[in-house]
Amino acid sequence: MGEQSPHRRRRLRTFVHQGAGHLAEEPASALLDLASNNTLALSDHPLLKQAAIDCISRSGVGSGASRLVSGSRPEHQALEHELANWLGRERVLLYPSGFQANIAALQILADRHSLVLADRRIHHSLLVGVRACGARLQRFAHNDLSDLQQRLMQQRRDDPQRQLVVLSESLFSMEGSSPDISALVGLCHQHDAALLLDEAHALGVLGPGGRGLGHGHQGISLLCGTFGKAFGSGGAFLACDQALGDALLQGSGAFRYTTALAPPLAAAALAALRLIAGAEGDVRRQQLCNTAEQWRAAIAASGWPRPPGQGPVLAIKLGDDRRANEAAAALEQRGLLVVPIRPPTVPEGEAMLRLSLRPQLPDHALGSVLEVLERCSGTQ
Repeated sequence: MGEQSPHRRRRLRTFVHQGAGHLAEEPASALLDLASNNTLALSDHPLLKQAAIDCISRSGVGSGASRLVSGSRPEHQALEHELANWLGRERVLLYPSGFQANIAALQILADRHSLVLADRRIHHSLLVGVRACGARLQRFAHNDLSDLQQRLMQQRRDDPQRQLVVLSESLFSMEGSSPDISALVGLCHQHDAALLLDEAHALGVLGPGGRGLGHGHQGISLLCGTFGKAFGSGGAFLACDQALGDALLQGSGAFRYTTALAPPLAAAALAALRLIAGAEGDVRRQQLCNTAEQWRAAIAASGWPRPPGQGPVLAIKLGDDRRANEAAAALEQRGLLVVPIRPPTVPEGEAMLRLSLRPQLPDHALGSVLEVLERCSGTQ
């Protein structure tokens, strides 16, 4: 491999959890975490920790086998059942990671005869899934449903019987934008295309009762969600109808040939689901939405483009890798952990600061971000 620019090289950093939303890279002082996806601040909630501890006390840490051998536990079944009911879906299957779930989803929806039309900024795991299933891939312009419509119409003219699959995220992980879900579902229905919607960053935070932006829209073939973000645990799931769920169970190698999700993580995710579905979830979501609106408005008022979207992910595009690195370093000097996002994660020339907010952040955090942005504007 060729040498990378010093501004492109990554380094692996190890942080110690300090509680109350703070991390520390020893021997440095604690940093307020604005980088992780713990968007409802549930990862250290007492009920989640106790649920995991109780599960470990009952049956240990790991499942020891795949679900179809001897790895299935009551915690898995309870989580799948309650999550399916909450989402209004007939079937939910758990996976150890969102990456794995997305690969499984593509392998059940498409094959080498299929065409997959994917948003240009879709998550890398879905692109790996397309390669794994052998389907042909077309990319449509980001959140541009006119472009998608033209491509769907062209494909139906060229090959009316071909299996078409559309891929999008409900809340894009790097920039926080969303497509028009209703229009997206309508296009897929009109052109008989299966729709896979990745709800990883919206689930628990946006949509009716935190059920995601796709909730209530008929015609979404598969929903993918994760427990490692708003749920504060780990693992992932696919939600679908009974027939597709059975096809996943019988034919998904990513489900059949992997050690089952650790039961303590499933127990913690179930505790999180019950919190999110209740009054405490409503309060945390409202606090998070208020915080996100306050930050977006303040950033726009300072002369920067308003970050797109309405959820917890805020993207501030700085363009140049060096500026993004320097801004992140300046924020760290002020006690804030913000990771610069650079190519190839984002396109060339679109290096950014990605902020991931939580409810009730301290007042000084926003002021520090605005100070650093003011310095950055002077270097444009």
